Amino acid sequence: MQMRMLAALALVTTLVTTNAASQTKIYQANTAPSIKSLIADLKAIAPQTRNAAAYQLAHMGPKAAPAVPALIEALQDPAPSVRFPVTVALREIGPAAKAAVPALKKVAEDDINDEVAASAKQAIQHIDPSAVPKDDKADKD
Repeated sequence: MQMRMLAALALVTTLVTTNAASQTKIYQANTAPSIKSLIADLKAIAPQTRNAAAYQLAHMGPKAAPAVPALIEALQDPAPSVRFPVTVALREIGPAAKAAVPALKKVAEDDINDEVAASAKQAIQHIDPSAVPKDDKADKD
């Protein structure tokens, strides 16, 4: 039993250390991460790294447009803590993320997390208001 606990502690320590190293890479004080590195981080093992990459892309706004295909793929991430900032990033990219509207509609309709679904709807409204389903427009009036 004690050996199992030590093994578990060692595993957790390794994961935390690995995650801390990737977080440090993203949040270095004097250098902004490149879009290419953030796209790679969207596929990282640690959900915290994927989450941070999505938020970094969101902060870049329309300049993050080259990341749209990777963000569309990240909408299928198993962690809602990743899917939510991905919807935020697509919203902040704006009309340049129009290719994401079909995937966002699917998330808005099917996601089991209400916050993710609501954020997907907001993203669609910001990216392409004409793509908002009529039912949602009626709710706004």
